[in-house]
Amino acid sequence: MAIELRHLRYAVAAAHYGSFRRAAEALGVKQSSLSRRIRQMEDRLGVAVFERSSSGVRLTIAGTEILRASRHLVDGLDHMMASAKAAGRGEAGRLTIGFYTSLSAGNLRASLMEYGRRFPQVEIRLAERARASLFEGLERGTLDVAIVTGEPAVRAGGTMALWSERVLVALPKSHTLAVKEIVYWTDLRGETFLLSECDPGTELRDILLVKLASPGVQPKIAGQDVSRESIQSLVGAGLGVSLVREAEIGASYADVVYRDVQDGNGPSRISYAAYWQRNSDNPALVHFLKLLEERYPSLSPITTEPAAPSRTPDPSP
Repeated sequence: MAIELRHLRYAVAAAHYGSFRRAAEALGVKQSSLSRRIRQMEDRLGVAVFERSSSGVRLTIAGTEILRASRHLVDGLDHMMASAKAAGRGEAGRLTIGFYTSLSAGNLRASLMEYGRRFPQVEIRLAERARASLFEGLERGTLDVAIVTGEPAVRAGGTMALWSERVLVALPKSHTLAVKEIVYWTDLRGETFLLSECDPGTELRDILLVKLASPGVQPKIAGQDVSRESIQSLVGAGLGVSLVREAEIGASYADVVYRDVQDGNGPSRISYAAYWQRNSDNPALVHFLKLLEERYPSLSPITTEPAAPSRTPDPSP
């Protein structure tokens, strides 16, 4: 006959309290039920686990050895059950987030910090990749959510408009424009712009063309097959200027300064959106999306899947 978890749990409690009565009270069961189950266990093992007396119970030599192993089993199963329940509630487990923005500052960094504070048992895994690779990761199920720049695009799955960030110009510290607090796009005509060919270089290039291109005149763009961090080093070396997003200015680079760049309509901004698969069964993702919804309410909610959290429009004008 098999030994059940209930047998072990009752025996561990009886050994702890030294009394069947007190163990039964602690477990919320009848003393007769607890005593009968322990007797069943002893019969099935073929040895006495407890010595009974009017003053209570104590372990036999065999019982001491049996309970040593039983405690580990009971504790291990209790931990497994608690972990499984926490994971089912999205309070434990793993969340894999794909991105290609900077984590030196900005809203994604702040969101990750807040999520980690609320759900410390969830393991956060980050994957910094190009846009196409992020969407491939969503399709394959290796990513739970992807945070990318640009307005939300229509695609299968869930989509959520997020924050926007200012676009700034990175200048060598020795540049004549470095003394200004605000730089205007017209001030930048004739400059050589160093842009990474990695994401989000495309969006920054598009902004640059909109602001400075005119019939017969194109801004001078020097595309570089290097990281965004390396671009900043090239700017510091005086080889040109560059455009950066607000999230990137949390990191400092030698001889580089950042200035707000504006036109008559004010600062230029670049938007972000979150994407996820509609068939995701990760409860931790639901909590992350709710946190994003809470922190960054949108006037134009775009959620294509009913399984995703509903967006409540911001009532402000």
